[in-house]
Amino acid sequence: MWDQRNNSDLAQQLVSWRRNFHRNPEVSWEEKRTSEIIVDALRDMGVEVQTFPNHFGICGIIRGKNPGPVVVFRTDMDALPITEANDVPYRSSNEGVMHACGHDGHMAIALGVAKLFSSYRKKLAGTIKIVFQPAEEAAPSGGAAVMIKEGVLDDADVIFGLHLWPDLPCGHIGVRPGPLMAASDRFTIKILGQGAHAGQPQNGVDSITIASDVIQGLGHIMSRQIDPLETATMSIGTIQGGERYNVIARKVVIDGTVRTLGENVRKEIPSKMKRLLDGMCASQGGEYTLDYQYGYPVLNNWAEPTEMVIDAAKQIAGAGTIHGNVKPVLASEDFGRYLTNIPGAYFWLGCAKDGEVHHSLHSPNFDINEDALLVGTQIMYQIGSIALTKYNKKEKLEDDEVVIHTVAN
Repeated sequence: MWDQRNNSDLAQQLVSWRRNFHRNPEVSWEEKRTSEIIVDALRDMGVEVQTFPNHFGICGIIRGKNPGPVVVFRTDMDALPITEANDVPYRSSNEGVMHACGHDGHMAIALGVAKLFSSYRKKLAGTIKIVFQPAEEAAPSGGAAVMIKEGVLDDADVIFGLHLWPDLPCGHIGVRPGPLMAASDRFTIKILGQGAHAGQPQNGVDSITIASDVIQGLGHIMSRQIDPLETATMSIGTIQGGERYNVIARKVVIDGTVRTLGENVRKEIPSKMKRLLDGMCASQGGEYTLDYQYGYPVLNNWAEPTEMVIDAAKQIAGAGTIHGNVKPVLASEDFGRYLTNIPGAYFWLGCAKDGEVHHSLHSPNFDINEDALLVGTQIMYQIGSIALTKYNKKEKLEDDEVVIHTVAN
């Protein structure tokens, strides 16, 4: 059993790791220093470390004394191209880059989980993997697909992950079976017309006029061609077109995103967009190209692993901190890719700072209540202990193979 007298030391270590990562953020696919810190920390714990030649992802492997299931924990590593506005001692020293989505805290928690399990490896029946994934923010491709291709799930039975969540009180968790976060797709529409003098519009094909009709039509797809009981939204992020105030625009480029919570409705949308574009461009004499990129899938939690998360959180933080049927959000997370391969669950860990103005994820003012780090580490450790027992293929565990190590609150 984890000695509660060590909680203070562990909490301080978690904060130290998190602040180190926060001061030295690196964007997607450039997580070199971050990976070096992680590799050194894991090796100091005696954890087996797997690295990869073409990116900075890492897999820490803790093999128990006896064979058993393989339980995977995944964390993300990359920061965002945002200039930090916080005036704190651990403020980003990399101007224009910031851990504004909590990945610094996620990595600290993952290292804490590795530290706890490495201390008990002689009593484990099974294997713990800690996957440090690059480029979660690099939508629509992302780093999860790369880590899956590297084989980190090949022998895995179940996977778990978390996200620090400023909308919840510190130490509370939000989770639900089924869809928790949305699929995220990206599209680019190029509308091609014909330039002409603004005083002679009949000699041209106005791509801006076509684009305005297309944008209204896209809204009608969502409001009139999608089952209103489905969840789907489309947002236009950028419009670029025209060259001069008195020239009929030859080209307009529209960039946007589609968010859905169901794969069936997700697959319907590109064909509906194409049908709309065919009609509107042909009717006005224009042409178009549509580049539709499927991005992260719906993050669908599996039922049994979700129950493990709830069970562990109750043991650590108490039943009153569990929000077990939260509303899904239309933000996306490429953890969903792992869940299309093996069972698993993902949950939100509350990190709100008491008495302060709320700052959302991706805000230049985003920060966390660092008390959440210890709670998250304890919950993840307890999840792993429960999962090792539940997924053990043997009918009975011997006395020296007991894997539950309760971490009392």
